[in-house]
Amino acid sequence: MRLDDIDKRILELLTANGRMSYVDIGKELNLSRVAVRERVNQLQEDGIIERFTVVINSENVGKNVSAFFEVDCEPASLVEVAETLAENPSVASCYQMTGPSTLHMHVLVDDFKSLEKFINEELYALEGITRVASHVLLRRFKSRNGLKL
Repeated sequence: MRLDDIDKRILELLTANGRMSYVDIGKELNLSRVAVRERVNQLQEDGIIERFTVVINSENVGKNVSAFFEVDCEPASLVEVAETLAENPSVASCYQMTGPSTLHMHVLVDDFKSLEKFINEELYALEGITRVASHVLLRRFKSRNGLKL
């Protein structure tokens, strides 16, 4: 589906503030509330907008360590390993990547002791993992939710 400039602006505004009212979006774009609502509804029906959500600052809720993992798996075990890791509450995201049956995973934990426990008791305990590489986040320069149009 092709988006026109108005749809793109609506998406930009909602990406910046998902709670922005249709009235306020209409004022920004010189549209009526009803016109904005119809466009947003159409964007949802077309699968452009999947859902509205809240972004939580992980550090402000005690998740002070953010780590990224590359997890290589035996090909036959990849899906089972991925599904098991995806169920873990410390795993923020888990993706299958190109390469030799590789998963890319983002983990949020309270502290380094919790990270060590996750690695030793949750990750290394899984059958089918052949290699793990980890990278701890030191500082965030840019983080964006949603797609920039």
